[in-house]
Order: sequence, then structure tokens, then C-alpha cells
Amino acid sequence: PVLVCALRAFNAFPALAAALQGWTQARDRLSTGHSLPQALMALTPEVTFRQAFLFFTEADLVSGKALLLFNTELTQICFSPLEAESWRCRAESLFSYLQAGAQVVCTVLLLKPGVWNRGLPGILRLLHLEKFSVVGMKHLDLDVTSASMLLPWEVQQDPAAAEAHCTYLTSGTALVLCLQRPNAVKKLMDLLGPEDPQLAQALDPCLWRAQYGTSTVQNGFYGSRSYPMAVRDVKLFFPEGLCCAQCQPVQEQEV
Repeated sequence: PVLVCALRAFNAFPALAAALQGWTQARDRLSTGHSLPQALMALTPEVTFRQAFLFFTEADLVSGKALLLFNTELTQICFSPLEAESWRCRAESLFSYLQAGAQVVCTVLLLKPGVWNRGLPGILRLLHLEKFSVVGMKHLDLDVTSASMLLPWEVQQDPAAAEAHCTYLTSGTALVLCLQRPNAVKKLMDLLGPEDPQLAQALDPCLWRAQYGTSTVQNGFYGSRSYPMAVRDVKLFFPEGLCCAQCQPVQEQEV
């Protein structure tokens, strides 16, 4: 017998490959025989689609949203039978999702004080070269509450570091951009590089924090670190809406 799983995750192929490599190494340390389970994975989206279509039907594949909505207790509490059936009809097709490819989503880039007023033309050119569309732009003076929301979790746990970051973020005017493109959140994170500009410089001098940052506090940029955070940041900085209709994935995340 074999166990076949259809898995869905952010950056799924390298993440699963790394997990399987660690699992295989641990398995090999336990036994040199061949009685323990072996694992194979699809290596490309095209192979994934073909194999998923071979092993599963449309009814077998349930999206994360559907799992939440179809939970019996939640459905009984939150939805009438008619509403629950309506949500079932609107549940996304994962086969259609695979065929559609990368979805256009929004993310937020904040240019910290002292960066945007001297480097904006070059930054906008870099965004253009990386196929980002600017769908929202404003300059603002952050208050302490908004600034603290932008800090990484590990910085929030250190009162001295959190105070230093908030002091800098509130020291002048920042420029916030809402950007749109396929796979926007990960692409922006890849371009910015690590929070520490020295580490970014060691990895790749072309990373944006390596070029514009001077310290872990004055590192030039804030970018939404995940898709849920991007949705939060768009609502935080652009409550009045964007200069174009929001893409469907953002609307679904808000729901």
C-alpha cells in the first residue's frame, strides 16, 4: 500500500523538499534496511497537476477555506443550511487554481524616513524592472502604535530594541507603497533581503537593504512578511481603497 497526499503551502516545492531531506536523513540513521517508508514528490507544477488529476477527483480536494467553512460545528453556529450550501458552491477548485498559476496579489512596501526622499526615483525604477505595479502611494508620519505593528516578533520581545525602532520610524515622514504582481509578497521579501544590512551585504550586495540600509534599525525598508500581513497592512495604510480594483485573492482573505 502507498499513501498519496496532495499538499498546499507557501513556497511548497522547496519547503517539502527540505522536509523530506531531513526526514530521510533521520530515517537512515535509524536503519540501514529498506523496510522503512520511502517518499517521492512531484518536482514541478506541471507534474503536480498531472499526478493530482490521476489520483484525485475534484470532490477529493478541499481548500483551506472550505475546511474552515465545512467544519460541522462552525457551520452549525455561523451559517444556516442555505448559507452553508451557498459557500459550498463558491468553494474554489484546486484544479482550477493549479491551472491558473501564480495569482496577482498586493503587498506593502514602506520606505523609512531618510530613504525615500533621496532614493525614490531609483527605487521606483527597480520596482518597474521587477514587474511590480504601484496601486497605492502616500507619505505619512507614523505614530508609535502603527510603528510598533511593523516590528518583527523578536524585536517586539526586546523593549530596548523596540523603542529604538519606533523612535526611528516616528522621526520623520515615511512613504508607503501598495504593490501588485504575481507572488508579490515573496518577491518583495527576496528583493529586500535580511533585516540586518551587513548580513544582506554578505549575501548579495544588490539586495535593497544592502544598498540603502546602515543598521538593523535604519535598514531602509519595511515589507509585508506574509500574505495575511500584507492584507492587514493594505487595510491599515489604505483604508480609503486603492487606485484600482483589489484583486480577488485579497477580497477572499478579507472575508
